[in-house]
Amino acid sequence: MKPAKSQFASLVVAVSILFGTLAAAQMGAPTAKSETALAIEKALASPIRTAEERARDNLERKPVQTLEFFGLQPNMTVVEIMPGAGWYTKVLGQVLADKGTLHVSIGASRLAPRLKEWGLDKVKVSDGKFVTKPSGQRGVFDAESIEIPVQNADLVLTFRNLHNMTPGARALVNKAVFDALKPGGVYGVVDHTRRHNEPTSPENWRRIDPVVVIKEALDAGFIFEAFSDLHYRPDDELKYDSQRPSIAGYSDRFTLKFRKPAR
Repeated sequence: MKPAKSQFASLVVAVSILFGTLAAAQMGAPTAKSETALAIEKALASPIRTAEERARDNLERKPVQTLEFFGLQPNMTVVEIMPGAGWYTKVLGQVLADKGTLHVSIGASRLAPRLKEWGLDKVKVSDGKFVTKPSGQRGVFDAESIEIPVQNADLVLTFRNLHNMTPGARALVNKAVFDALKPGGVYGVVDHTRRHNEPTSPENWRRIDPVVVIKEALDAGFIFEAFSDLHYRPDDELKYDSQRPSIAGYSDRFTLKFRKPAR
């Protein structure tokens, strides 16, 4: 009987080890952070960023996940169009400073003095023709000419800008982005979500239908590669202006990834 007990005990130990190994395999070892993620986190910790900017990192903008989704690498040539006050410029400019290049374009000239203040001297202000005209709709512009004087970019990004344009202006932007990218390059878009086919109203003009954005990008020659629900907000019913105090800064946003055909 003793040998039987010994065999049974050995079997119990073996089974315990096996299940422990399987459980560990299922849980997986912690995934090492990518070079991109580490570079973004370093940029996010930079003193050039304000407390207000930091407050928007994790809950709202999720820059590490967003930029990794678009495929950012520190050695890329990247164009940020319509950079606004430079929230993403401060991050991208540092990530790309050593091995890559960041261009800011389309309405970016006014950011030039701030770049020096932030120590982002390597960021290139590459504004081409940007001739706008009134659209007759509040907050939305039309355009006669839009150019991006960059060639063979790996990645072009725009954050919460397309809703401010007429379809004609967006067509010019999409063409300019297509021309600026290298074959196989990526076009990344984030914007405030509007319900599909909902007519424009005073409450939704700062939103855009993602189906429209996809169709227009396809019309411009892009391939629709992927989308992410990173910026889905279950408490945004898509009923109100994205700047309404109850949801301002935390509106539902779509995140779309397009690619210029490789040939």
